[in-house]
Amino acid sequence: MNLSDLLSTVFARRYRRRMPLQSDRRPLSALADDLVGTTGEISGLAIAEDILSRFEIMDDAQKLEFFHYLATAMNIDPASVRRTLEAYEKTPSKASYRAFASAAEPARQEMVRRLNRVPGATGALVRMRADLLRIGRGVPDLEALDLDFRHLFSSWFNRGFLVLRPINWESPAHILEKIIAYEAVHAIDSWDDLRRRLEPTDRRCFAFFHPSMPDEPLIFVEVALNKGIPGSVQRLLAQDRKALPEAEADTAVFYSISNCQPGLASISFGNSLIKQVVSDLAAELTGLTTFVTLSPIPSLTKWLAHENHAWDSEQPRQMKALAADYLLNAKAQDGLPADPVARFHLGNGAIIHAVHADADISENGRSQSGGAMVNYLYDLRDVSQNHEAFVSTKDVAATPDVQALAREAARARTDER
Repeated sequence: MNLSDLLSTVFARRYRRRMPLQSDRRPLSALADDLVGTTGEISGLAIAEDILSRFEIMDDAQKLEFFHYLATAMNIDPASVRRTLEAYEKTPSKASYRAFASAAEPARQEMVRRLNRVPGATGALVRMRADLLRIGRGVPDLEALDLDFRHLFSSWFNRGFLVLRPINWESPAHILEKIIAYEAVHAIDSWDDLRRRLEPTDRRCFAFFHPSMPDEPLIFVEVALNKGIPGSVQRLLAQDRKALPEAEADTAVFYSISNCQPGLASISFGNSLIKQVVSDLAAELTGLTTFVTLSPIPSLTKWLAHENHAWDSEQPRQMKALAADYLLNAKAQDGLPADPVARFHLGNGAIIHAVHADADISENGRSQSGGAMVNYLYDLRDVSQNHEAFVSTKDVAATPDVQALAREAARARTDER
């Protein structure tokens, strides 16, 4: 915490002790205008706290009205932007650039910054953005407003501010409860299930935290130390499995990565998380030579239905070929892989190492991918080169075996025709 934050916290606490907050019943729009216009530190903190506390208990209609006010009344003035830009182009100087920068930044950005001066406000603003994403989707001016939240959050949640913490069975109960609640890939059914993922010596879990949200994991990854590359999540998580002595492990398997905060969507942590965990594990366990994922293929069956591809989960070779074809050849409008998990790992510099049939035989695994899963391989010697190649060419890097499977699916489609 810097000196300004420390003083703000102290002054805010003194203010609340000496002058109990009397809620201002004016509309939130009026309070937002006052917050941006105020020059007093204490009065600004009081207004900001009032806005945040009232917003939390609003219904969706009231929140939507507030968002529309921010998107319109606190937007940029295009005429002012044009005028100051012309002045800067004509006479570049410190003063002309300052005038342009001030005109180009909407007042709502400064409002959000001032809201964040309240101790503990960062989490409230993350929840505010979650509401904006939920009720403002598809509304152009609200989507523009979200760009301001993203701009600010990208700075506030920069990797330099994040703290990587190991999560284990000895971690505080309130943190463990959130790991159960936020697990988004393979549901944790009970405390016993969680214990099996955290307590054995061949299991690890790591999470990123932000100093302003110390009790809220932002993203976490579950890791299995294994001998060899696995092809079944059920075997990896089996209740009756025997823990592997960590000295015998040669492979670290990232089998679940879960983003925890809807309000931080599109603020990327996963790349930094995986690289940091790989680095830490490699330093801790020198016997680890392989770093892979065991990842879901969340939209495979939807793609198969859309493309009218016949498939039968009882035919493992066919499912592997179809999964390989989808991962290598199905594209989104931007030319990147259609599969979001593939985009993430390939963008981080991994390659598609292998695909597996009957790898997730849970109800969810069957419904989203016919039971298929995929290993993405992180070779520390090649990740930077792979990343650059993917960004520049959008080509999908895969092993010869996976490429052969994709060609097999293509030939099968030709034969069908």
